[in-house]
Amino acid sequence: MKPKKFGIGQAVRRVEDQRFITGAGRYNADALPAGRLTAVFLRSPHANARIGGIDTKAAAAMPGVALILTAGDIGHLKQLPCLAPMPNADGNEMAQPDYPLLARDRVRHVGDAVAMIVADSEVLARDAAEAIHVDYHPEDAVIGSKAALEKGAPLVWPDYKTNLAFENAVGKAEDVDPIFAGAARVCSVEIVNQRLVANFMEPRSACGEYDAAAQRFTLTTSSQGVNGLQESVSGVLGIEPASLRVVTHDVGGGFGTKTFIYREYPLVLEAAKRCGRAVGWVADRTEHFLGDAQGRDNITKAEMALDKDGKFLALRVHILADLGAYLSQYGPYIPWLGATMATGPYDIPKVHAKCTAVYTHSVPVDAYRGAGRPEAAYVLERLVDVCARETGIPREEIRAKNFIKPEQMPYSTPTERVFDVGEFESAMRKALEKAEWSRFAARREEAKKRGKLRGIGLASYIECTAWGEGETGTVALDKDGGFTIVIGTQSNGQGHATAYAQIVAQHLDIDPAKVRMVQGDTDIVKTGAGTGGSRSIPVGAVMVTRASEQLAEQLRKLAGEALEVAAGDIEFADGAARVIGTDRTISFADIAKLPQAKPEMLTGGGEFVPPDATYPNGTHVCELEIDPETGETQIVRYTVCDDFGMTLNPLLLQGQVHGGIAQGVGQALMEQTVYDHEGQLLTASLMDYQLPRAENLVKFDFETRNVPSTTNPLGLKGAGEAGSIGSTPAVVNAVIDALSLYGVTAIDMPATPSKIFGKIAAAGRTAN
Repeated sequence: MKPKKFGIGQAVRRVEDQRFITGAGRYNADALPAGRLTAVFLRSPHANARIGGIDTKAAAAMPGVALILTAGDIGHLKQLPCLAPMPNADGNEMAQPDYPLLARDRVRHVGDAVAMIVADSEVLARDAAEAIHVDYHPEDAVIGSKAALEKGAPLVWPDYKTNLAFENAVGKAEDVDPIFAGAARVCSVEIVNQRLVANFMEPRSACGEYDAAAQRFTLTTSSQGVNGLQESVSGVLGIEPASLRVVTHDVGGGFGTKTFIYREYPLVLEAAKRCGRAVGWVADRTEHFLGDAQGRDNITKAEMALDKDGKFLALRVHILADLGAYLSQYGPYIPWLGATMATGPYDIPKVHAKCTAVYTHSVPVDAYRGAGRPEAAYVLERLVDVCARETGIPREEIRAKNFIKPEQMPYSTPTERVFDVGEFESAMRKALEKAEWSRFAARREEAKKRGKLRGIGLASYIECTAWGEGETGTVALDKDGGFTIVIGTQSNGQGHATAYAQIVAQHLDIDPAKVRMVQGDTDIVKTGAGTGGSRSIPVGAVMVTRASEQLAEQLRKLAGEALEVAAGDIEFADGAARVIGTDRTISFADIAKLPQAKPEMLTGGGEFVPPDATYPNGTHVCELEIDPETGETQIVRYTVCDDFGMTLNPLLLQGQVHGGIAQGVGQALMEQTVYDHEGQLLTASLMDYQLPRAENLVKFDFETRNVPSTTNPLGLKGAGEAGSIGSTPAVVNAVIDALSLYGVTAIDMPATPSKIFGKIAAAGRTAN
């Protein structure tokens, strides 16, 4: 494909940023209508308590209070759906308890919603919430997945007689057990993938409106896709999807967490219908901690069987996953998805990956950037480092020995994934070369003279992206000579408007600034699977390409008729149609005004349903220093070489990888959601939950070594989650390498200064 000034592969600056940096962005809270009522939610202070009764009389009589809803008032509404239940190994259905919109007879986690208060202002609504008396009868809570399975543990759902949600496996124990029994060596790890909170910049919010004459609802909310929400929210309301319009404006971060249906969405709609006025709700940061789905929270034991030469023979994994108190939309599927990626980029003939999921008295857990794949990569890369240490084979060489080779592609994993392409060793070697891996010893010695512990770690990963549903949309020429893309993906800050505009520019040779993107309105965008699983560009870009190609063909025909030449004699250049080899042109605006330019001739349609997932991969190398006097860690170098198949825009791609690394570093070194034994959330604000800052990071050395995907017509592989997948194991492996001077061989995330200092103190000896 011939490169164009603003087309595919060019480092075009984001066209949407002028709007954002000048304060002209339109986020959900900016769009709340004047004259609206305001909703707040009364949330449980207890992790496990029976509700004896709720007295709302005093609150309902307070000035400005329009409506108070409790569970008894909304019996006609359905519960929140779980769209991804997992079967048990015996084929039986998993335990699927109710997820009520408001707690009925019992609360099951701190923050569980008990009542909705609607008033003329937030202050009045909060005052009324304080006047509601709930007769709580607190009982013991269970926190932590291991505790949930202990004999006599408090039950989250007593009717099920157990806290076990489901238990299933990829592969069979009988296939791997004999291999382990006869292996020359078995290496193992047990690690914690701690619970995280997404902490996007824009908290969730929602506004409900009801048109009584049309008998139609409108939900405006910050989301990762309106069409999915239209389906799920209408289902809870018991109405046809067409009776609900869902609108999403600009979105200040999603990371998976804004994909799901939440209680507030159907409730603001119900309140709007009852009150005859719009009802708005905006979460504060603590509500985000108490009410939004959280991420990760796995405890995993993994074992690798090796032959005498260090070749991997079989992998055995047991994932213990905490799902929280209720089943979030895709919650059960996330640890299972991780299990299917358990073997990573390695040629491991046999695997048994068992997944045990449990209920606890905590906020529900669901997809968070990477959704199961970061958990899987972290476990595997920690284990591979153990294999290297115990066999004496250098870390990079044991990986090279066991990588799937290019000539083995397409490669079917024992977890039923099919990798179409991949040159894993080449990507690793390039990353190591850029990181000056071979000269690390000298840097370690220099740091030692300064009293610092220097460590280096690497992690090689592969993930699956852009599978499942497709995208259908259009690209149209507008009367003013600009172009409009209508698409069902949803930008959360990634720069979709720029990326898609570059594709239109590739085919029509126009400035991306002349391309408008329409998303986030079910009245306009009739179909769409939203944004998640790194799918927007690999799937959406193909759709936009096909629509642009069709439109270009139609515009050539129109221009040819106007200029009295054949359509094949028309080219597009500098924002106009031109007869090849001449200066005879017609502008796009003039084409749009031609009598024969019917709407269907000015619109190109496209559709793409991915035949299979794409498999981005790469290697991260982290180099850091630890102050043994304080345990403080500082990353000093960070190198990445990724294979994303094809680069649409290197600036946007770099931004995605950088952001993912930052979140991975946050998990590796500082972020952690902490509950006490009574189920109280101790990290319920940014005063207690640490996020990475600029000072915790370093300039990243990022480049690609792309091998085009064969399952994507453009060769693209998803990139949105990759940075968070390769980073956590690279950072923690580097921490362990630095602490190896004290004989430390393991540490769990987050590797905080106090935890690191404790490891050094426990070693009880001076570094070599």
